[in-house]
Amino acid sequence: MRNKVLLIGLIAGATLFGAAVADEAKEQAAVAKQLPNAKVTLSQGLGASEAQGRPISAKFEIDEEQFQLTVYIAQGSAFQEVLFDYTTGKIAKTEPLDEAEEVAAAKKQIAAMAKAKTTLKAATDKALQENPGYRALSVTPMLTANHAAAKVTLVKGAQFKSVSESLE
Repeated sequence: MRNKVLLIGLIAGATLFGAAVADEAKEQAAVAKQLPNAKVTLSQGLGASEAQGRPISAKFEIDEEQFQLTVYIAQGSAFQEVLFDYTTGKIAKTEPLDEAEEVAAAKKQIAAMAKAKTTLKAATDKALQENPGYRALSVTPMLTANHAAAKVTLVKGAQFKSVSESLE
């Protein structure tokens, strides 16, 4: 009986994981479709947000049916979300992160950035230099075996790939 319950749990978990992966792929495809309309790059958004605080992640996304470039920044112990007008590269809005899930992600990101010796912009630029023809969709810092690295998601046409760049 216990094995059947375990098997059912594993199947349910795999189904949920599969659905999450499918949702992420669908979202990435929607973002990639809008990306040619963006006049600003992820790197430019990271650079522009430095005046507001320390960038801790960035991504092009569709939120509430609106395509946007979002950069999370840290200002001391506070976290902000900087939204850019993707056609001009100017800051459209800055607001504090207040959702528990966003704050938890920001705390993990700032922990990774605490070990970083380089910026997310530099890591993104390096990933782009090593992958000609691609555009950056997102960059997220993480700790792997107590080392800081950036996961950079790239797209060229309908082809996606993620690369890891050291932040140390």
